[in-house]
Order: sequence, then structure tokens, then C-alpha cells
Amino acid sequence: MDFSGKDKATYVQETFNSIAKRYDLMNTLMSFGLDKGWRRKAVYTVEARAGMHILDVCCGTGQLSMELAETVGVTGKVTGLDFSEKMLERAKDNISQSSFEPVIHLLQGDAMNLPFEENTFDGATVGWGLRNLPDLEQGIREMIRVVKPGTVVVSLDMAKPTLPVFKQGYWLYFEKLVPWMGKVWAGKAKAYQYLHDSTVEFPAQQELARIFERSGLIETRYQNLFGGVVAIVSGRKLS
Repeated sequence: MDFSGKDKATYVQETFNSIAKRYDLMNTLMSFGLDKGWRRKAVYTVEARAGMHILDVCCGTGQLSMELAETVGVTGKVTGLDFSEKMLERAKDNISQSSFEPVIHLLQGDAMNLPFEENTFDGATVGWGLRNLPDLEQGIREMIRVVKPGTVVVSLDMAKPTLPVFKQGYWLYFEKLVPWMGKVWAGKAKAYQYLHDSTVEFPAQQELARIFERSGLIETRYQNLFGGVVAIVSGRKLS
């Protein structure tokens, strides 16, 4: 993957700063409006309940944070962390137009070095974020470190479908149409080419589940969504 002479962290930060304004629109278009349902499944998988404090890593524009907030309610709390200041600005705007503003706390930070004590949270999610990290396993270990024993770590991200014909159609769509859509609706074809390239390099859902296990989680599994285009990978921290 070409980072134009920059390290991955800098490239990713600049890329997401550049697409923050149209990020939610593009997600809806690219997923045919299915992304909200996928986020709800992630909330269910992390076992969020009223009164819990959940961490949302790489929270972006706050869409998953708001789904979590709806579940934990006014007695709970959601902490959303992201590297991109522009994405956080969009998150603040989105949350300010919702009823969840008192529940969600946003901060800028590095997923590779989370600014929290061990065993702080009742679970952690990351939506379309792990593939952007310079060191995938370090990012997973950090999420494990800051959640309480017995709680769940969840990743929601693009995956690799295996069904013949469907698989070929998916990759053609992602390689050719998504950058075109990025150019037309966001004016950022190169940024959406990165989304394709990063998905190609990201481990398949089966392998990511094994990485979760190798990182110290138990009960690791993956759930394919929309034919394996997207997957939820999860694991539980040892009690």
C-alpha cells in the first residue's frame, strides 16, 4: 500500500480528516443503508446493558457510540476515542443533534496507547478501525488491557466473502465503484481507494478471530454479515 512517503498513522489521520464531512453519507451509500443494522449487531455482541461503561475505539463520526449509548442509557456511559480531529468534530455535531449527548464522552487519542487504566470498561468496540492501525495486535492488546475481566471485545469491519461469483462481484464493486463513488460524492477518490487497499490487506475474519485468541481472548468467534462482506469478530477477556 502506498502511503505517499508517510508513515501509516500520519497517512490514516490525514485521510480521515479529508473525508470526515461526507463519511456518514458514503457509509450509507456503500452499504446500501445496511450499516446501521450492522452496528446494532455489534452492540448486541459486546453485551452492552443499561448502566455499563463501554469504550468505542476509532469512534469516527460517533455512529456506533450513539448505538451503544441507546443501550447503556442515562445510567451508563460511552467513551469514544479517535485519532482524527475532523472525525471527532463530526461526531460532536452528530451527538449534539441526538438525545445521547449526556451519555457520550469523546476524546482524541491513540488506539495504540489508550489513555486509560487497566480493567476500566465493561466492554470495547471498534468499528472499521483495526485495519487502520500501524500494529493490529498491539491495538487489540490495548483494548483487552482496558476492559474488565469477563467482558467482551468486538470488531466490526469489512471482511472477505468466499461464495463464488458473489466474491468476485464484491471485489469488483469495491475496487472500481467505491473509489468512483468517493470521487463523485466526496471528491476524494484516492481516500476511498485506500479503503479498498486496506481491506485487501486486512486479515480475513477467520484469521482475525485467531489473532484475537492469540492476543489472550477466549470464546473467540466471527459472525458473517451480508454474505461475509462484513464480519463481527469478538472474544472475551479471561475472568
